Amino acid sequence: MVAPLTATAINCSLSAGGRESSTDAMLAVLAEHFTDQNVTVGDPIRIARHKVRWGVTSDEGDGDEWPAIRERILAADILIFGTPIWLGQASSIAKLVMERMDAFLSETDDAGRMPSYSKVAVAAIVGNEDGAHNVTSQILQALNDVGWTIPAVAACYWVGEAMGSVDFKDLKKRPGKVTETAKMVAANAAHLARLLRASPYPG
Repeated sequence: MVAPLTATAINCSLSAGGRESSTDAMLAVLAEHFTDQNVTVGDPIRIARHKVRWGVTSDEGDGDEWPAIRERILAADILIFGTPIWLGQASSIAKLVMERMDAFLSETDDAGRMPSYSKVAVAAIVGNEDGAHNVTSQILQALNDVGWTIPAVAACYWVGEAMGSVDFKDLKKRPGKVTETAKMVAANAAHLARLLRASPYPG
C-alpha cells in the first residue's frame, strides 16, 4: 500500500503570539482541502516562535533552529508557504525563510538535484491591502529557483478592502472564491506530488 502524501505548512506571520492569525486561518482552509485529497498536513510551524538566524546556509550555528525546521519541510511531499502581506510585500520572516533555502543551490546530489527536487510548493497569502499578486510572484519564483516544483494554480489568497480593518480570520463567512481556489490548489498540488513521488526528476 502506498503511503499517503504529507504536507508541511509554515506560517511566516510576524507575531509569535499564541492567538490565531489570519495566515493560520488561510493555512487551515488549504489543510481542509488537502485532507480531502488524502494528504496528511501537520500542524503549521510558526517561524516567529523559533530562533531562526539570518543567513544563507542550512545551519548558522549558535542555537539556530532552522536545521530542525528544514528537516521537517524536506520530509514532506508538499510545502504550504503561508505569509501575510505587509507594505505590499511578503513578510520579512517569509524573506528570511527564502534566504535560508538559498543553501539548496549548493547542496545538490550526484545528479545535480537540490534537496527540494521532486517536491511541490504552494502559497497561502492574506492581507488587508493590495499586493497578493506581487507576493505570489516573489514566493513562487524564489521557491522555484531553489528547486521546488510549482503546480498550476499554486496560490490561494485573500485581500481586504484598501485601508480596511477586517482580517481574514474575522470574516463572518468565507468567500466562495477562496474555497474554490483552495480546492483547486490542493487537488493540483496533490496530483503533481503523486506523479513526482512515482517518477522523480532524473537530474
